[in-house]
Amino acid sequence: MASSTMAGLITGSYTRNEVNVLHGDEQRPPTRQSVSKICRVCGDEIGYKEDGELFVACHVCGFPVCRPCYDYERSEGNQCCPQCNTRYKRHKGCPRVAGDEENFDADDSDDEFQIKNRPADDSDRQHVINHSFGQCYDHPLPFILNGDKSILRLISYHITTGKDFEGEKEGYTNAEWKERVEKWKVRQEKKGLVSKDDGNNDQGEEDDYLLAEARQPLWRKIPIPSSKINPYRIVIVLRLVVLACFLRFRILTPAYDAYPLWLISVICETWFAFSWILDQFPKWFPITRETYLDRLSMRFEREGEPNKLAPVDVFVSTVDPLKEPPIITANTVLSILAVDYPVDKVSCYVSDDGASMLLFDSLAETAEFARRWVPFCKKYSIEPRAPEFYFSQKIDYLKDKVLPSFVKERRAMKREYEEFKVRINALVSKALKKPEEGWVMQDGTPWPGNNTRDHPGMIQVYLGSEGALDVEGKELPRLVYVSREKRPGYQHHKKAGAMNALVRVSAVLTNAPFMLNLDCDHYINNSKAVREAMCFLMDPQLGKKLCYVQFPQRFDGIDRHDRYANRNIVFFDINMKGLDGIQGPVYVGTGTVFNRPALYGYDPPASEKRPKMTCDCLPSWCCCCCGGSRKSKSKKKGERSLLGGLYTKKKKMMGKSYVRKGSGSMFDLEEIEEGLEGYDELEKSSLMSQKNFEKRFGQSPVFIASTLMEDGGLPEGTNQTVLVKEAIHVISCGYEEKTEWGKEIGWIYGSVTEDILTGFKMHCRGWKSVYCMPKRPAFKGSAPINLSDRLHQVLRWALGSVEIFLSRHCPLWYAYGGKLKWLERLAYTNTIVYPFTSIPLLAYCILPAVCLLTGKFIIPTLTNLASVWFLALFLSIIFTGVLELRWSGVSIEDWWRNEQFWVIGGVSAHLFAVFQGLLKVLAGVDTNFTVTSKQADDNEFGELYLFKWTTLLIPPTTLIIVNMVGVVAGVSDAIGNGYGSWGPLFGKLFFAFWVIVHLYPFLKGLMGRQNRTPTIVVLWSVLLASIFSLVWVRIDPFLPKQTGPILKQCGVDC
Repeated sequence: MASSTMAGLITGSYTRNEVNVLHGDEQRPPTRQSVSKICRVCGDEIGYKEDGELFVACHVCGFPVCRPCYDYERSEGNQCCPQCNTRYKRHKGCPRVAGDEENFDADDSDDEFQIKNRPADDSDRQHVINHSFGQCYDHPLPFILNGDKSILRLISYHITTGKDFEGEKEGYTNAEWKERVEKWKVRQEKKGLVSKDDGNNDQGEEDDYLLAEARQPLWRKIPIPSSKINPYRIVIVLRLVVLACFLRFRILTPAYDAYPLWLISVICETWFAFSWILDQFPKWFPITRETYLDRLSMRFEREGEPNKLAPVDVFVSTVDPLKEPPIITANTVLSILAVDYPVDKVSCYVSDDGASMLLFDSLAETAEFARRWVPFCKKYSIEPRAPEFYFSQKIDYLKDKVLPSFVKERRAMKREYEEFKVRINALVSKALKKPEEGWVMQDGTPWPGNNTRDHPGMIQVYLGSEGALDVEGKELPRLVYVSREKRPGYQHHKKAGAMNALVRVSAVLTNAPFMLNLDCDHYINNSKAVREAMCFLMDPQLGKKLCYVQFPQRFDGIDRHDRYANRNIVFFDINMKGLDGIQGPVYVGTGTVFNRPALYGYDPPASEKRPKMTCDCLPSWCCCCCGGSRKSKSKKKGERSLLGGLYTKKKKMMGKSYVRKGSGSMFDLEEIEEGLEGYDELEKSSLMSQKNFEKRFGQSPVFIASTLMEDGGLPEGTNQTVLVKEAIHVISCGYEEKTEWGKEIGWIYGSVTEDILTGFKMHCRGWKSVYCMPKRPAFKGSAPINLSDRLHQVLRWALGSVEIFLSRHCPLWYAYGGKLKWLERLAYTNTIVYPFTSIPLLAYCILPAVCLLTGKFIIPTLTNLASVWFLALFLSIIFTGVLELRWSGVSIEDWWRNEQFWVIGGVSAHLFAVFQGLLKVLAGVDTNFTVTSKQADDNEFGELYLFKWTTLLIPPTTLIIVNMVGVVAGVSDAIGNGYGSWGPLFGKLFFAFWVIVHLYPFLKGLMGRQNRTPTIVVLWSVLLASIFSLVWVRIDPFLPKQTGPILKQCGVDC
């Protein structure tokens, strides 16, 4: 956006026809226009050429350099532009230097590389618009008003191919480079692709090597070695057979003296078997993937050519800055702005769903600090690029650093960051006391979001090509603050609605083809994470079929033993690898790079099917019977198209026909119905189908035009005013009414776990997803390490699964006959069924105590056959776990913590989620969840020992007490009844100890740091112990049980 329109905070409401610019006169950092006529090398004026036009040294990026600096750089320097590293072309009148193109005559072709559509007076601030594949735009965004016509023209993108390729040898020493070239030559000679020669053409060999290397795949699939995966599969099959035999034995041998206990145990064991099948078989084809970042650079970042990497829009969502501290959000934003990716291809959108002035001011401070932090990160290649976590690392920060200035600059940067934290803390302390008249901005204007439930939409652009430059005079990625409009009486759909608003506003402002979704507490830990995703999404074969690339979640601030399984290692390192071998991992809500067309509800491009093999030797009647055809259907070619090829192909989505995205121009939606006379039925249906776009995407011509851009980018013919109004319009509260947003488009509504539902809908359409696990974790976040907060987090996830189970999107009955693979359906079924396991799990954990208290058992007699089946089942369980750890690389401690918390969460959070979900869906009683805390106490792991009472703690506490009382009662009973009663007691004690051992982390959580049980737990324990004491007295197990008539003393002395 131009500075004239985006000089301040833009607010407005489409329904009220209001667009306002607030604090527009406020002083802002110098923009590109104010410094573009000054040489950024020496500081002198750039000057003009002989024809009166401003001198432009680099025709690729337009970096302002004066004529003397240009001549010096060509004669004495590296002859490249300081910003884009593109080799300088020779200008008219300049002396030739070594390396200039021989056939290039600058005197005759001086304007060959001039930028199109650039007026003379604005040539100093315009960039080249390169319409090659993968480069959708270059800031500033060129919005050109096409006369008085309201026609939106789509930018045409073409894949450029060529043989001119200059290798990049950065990052390799001469010896390493020669060794790599020699290895390539040996491989090529073995394949017979090149012949041995005298070796005089070394440069040509290097170019051939780089060209061949760039054509190699950007990634490869690494299957699990057969020596590890085949024994695992064999044990799974054996375990399935043993499980079937065990259940048959249990059903055919009922315990008549304890029939209710036996029946409950058999039902529970059957459900556990079903749950195990749902969890186990999607892990049948686990794989891992490896990326090649060097090949990505060779293919899309060729020396001397414009950068062709695809742009990325990054979304950061936040709700309440008091619960999600601004300093954490600021670190996430800083890590995004400093990512290792071209700055003109990264845009960061921060969604403030709480309309908080605290976050607004914090982002302003963050943008100012980014001007110094981003160049520091890129100059010294530091990791991670979130300052809070970089400066807190307990490592040797001088490792691999060779520049002497690093220590001095690091010390200065750490001091500046501490000052930055103090300013953020001052804003937080100020925000704790809201004035009666509401918040007021610096220019005296009332803050539009004083009423968080009734406020207009707000947009503010802090950085970008039209914003502040960094301290070295280079551009920064665009940073945009967005707060969607909220009004009473409208459904806003929480996080899913906020994400859909970001999708629309980013499509209007930048429209990058790919979108990275991050939570406010998940920072970029690997600066090359975006490049890792591009290895898949920009792959010419796989990329068009991918809906998203999912990264594993990794966490900071968790204790070494991971008491409550916060890391979820088993899920991210075992289950997700298994899903990657089927149709792709599930979407987990953060750390995901999306393909924009997949969120728009489009189907993936159909794969071309091979033609059927037919022969002419058989008669025609035989071919008809066999289903073959001797004649191929001819297709009409060269049909006239009204819209320049836009409607030549159609895409079917959800039973409706929609136009497939393509290139070419498109008429305004208001003019579609005009002039239909004289066209055939195909063209009429194509034109009329455009009316469906308004019903599908909403009434925004600019946004609809952006959805038709297959490779992203912005439509031509839109001026700045239209852009601002459309951005406010698409985040208005009533925009989604009578559209398919949240139903078939964007993040899907209907569950608090919108991530599972959104990914499920994409997979049902036939899209695939990929799981990317780089060696250095791509993203890291914070997790609630406190027991109560952890249980509430699990409660929210389980509640969302129950909501999906009770909706029309349940994988048990949704989208049959579609493109969802069966094993993938099993995995999704497991994600929504697992909360219901809490009911049989709770019953099964109570059974040992009941058996110990009553003296009965779920098995009538422990025969040799029964012992064999029990032993075989437990051995199969152990071998399955061991082999699973063997191929996945997960430690046994992580596996055991996962098993323990499966029981803890199952008998607490999952149980409450089932009843809350039933109340919400069946009775309409809505339950709100609280945002889990994103920070710990000052002491390391201090929050781990903090006790917070919640009703979720009652069921596990009761189970521990009941089983402990049962163990004491059972041992006392065995001591009183003699040696013969110890045999049956061992089976009961085994199950009781199984429950207690699994609940041991919960017991430690109740004790706290000082191993003292809180008063409330003591009261509950005393109450429950009293109840069970009364039950124990009523059972009276120590008295001998008599059968037959009751004999009484007659009183006669015989």
